[in-house]
Amino acid sequence: MSTAREQPIFSTRAHVFQIDPATKRNWIPAGKHALTVSYFYDATRNVYRIISLGGAKAIINSTVTPNMTFTKTSQKFGQWADSRANTVYGLGFASEQHLTQFAEKFQEVKEAARLAREKSQDGGELTSPALGLAAHQVPPSPLVSANGPGDEKLFRSQSADAPGPAERERLKKMLSEGSVGEVQWEAEFFALQDSNNKLAGALREANAAAAQWRQQLEAQRAEAERLRQRVAELEAQAATEPPAVGEKEGPSQSLEQLEALVQTKDQEIQTLRSQTSGSREAADTTEREETQQKVQDLETRNAELEHQLRATERSLEEARVERERARAEVGRAAQLLDVRLFELSELREGLARLAEGAP
Repeated sequence: MSTAREQPIFSTRAHVFQIDPATKRNWIPAGKHALTVSYFYDATRNVYRIISLGGAKAIINSTVTPNMTFTKTSQKFGQWADSRANTVYGLGFASEQHLTQFAEKFQEVKEAARLAREKSQDGGELTSPALGLAAHQVPPSPLVSANGPGDEKLFRSQSADAPGPAERERLKKMLSEGSVGEVQWEAEFFALQDSNNKLAGALREANAAAAQWRQQLEAQRAEAERLRQRVAELEAQAATEPPAVGEKEGPSQSLEQLEALVQTKDQEIQTLRSQTSGSREAADTTEREETQQKVQDLETRNAELEHQLRATERSLEEARVERERARAEVGRAAQLLDVRLFELSELREGLARLAEGAP
């Protein structure tokens, strides 16, 4: 590629990308660092080109046509399609201002290319080879440097006349190869900027993850405290059960005594009945009635004792069921506490690893 007959009209630096020809969706970077991207005007052929060199290789060599459109896809990224090269180029700028300047220059070049095509078709003679449609009204002047924020340098031509051969060679060398010191500093700047952005993003993610871990830790602590309180309540309830067992032993002894009393009363009933039958002839009517009354009283007492015995047995069974239920609940609470304590331990280990790995 020869730029002897071309003059640069605008230059900037940006990270260059090309669309993946296989997927037509993913971007392929042209390099790790930003490259110089320039607009050139070919006065001989009356065409405008966007050129970017990576060493001795032309990364971008795109002829601007009236049908092209430069699209801003984000605050610092823009793209355009080149049907002749059968590809899509993308540029990532250091700031939104640089993107806006490049887009405005693209529109100017596109309009100049349209006018050049129309005048060429009409057979007219072009008098504005360097973008200015009224350039003949502007006196010739050398290239002017427009410095944007950061280390970017933008070169604009305010004249339609080409500079001298020595100046052109100097500019061509600067645009194609660049100053070694400038390229090194700019490459280091972009590398540090990318590294800083990555570290800032990683720090934000680590802070967000740490905040989430802290919330989970507080929730786990609250749950563990609640379980401890529940276990303490269950243990206190279980501690009060031995007296209940003693009380159950008391009714058991009372039950035995009642059974013995029932047997004694039965024997007395039998004795009274035998005495009644043996002395029936000698007993008078009053003694017989008294004996019968005693028998009835004894039978009533016996029925009451049997009812009390059944009630005591039911109370014993309910107490046994309640004790088993309490034991099962204590076991489940203890298991749940073990699980929570294990999760809390894992959470603390994870926080410790995260703190050690944080920059």
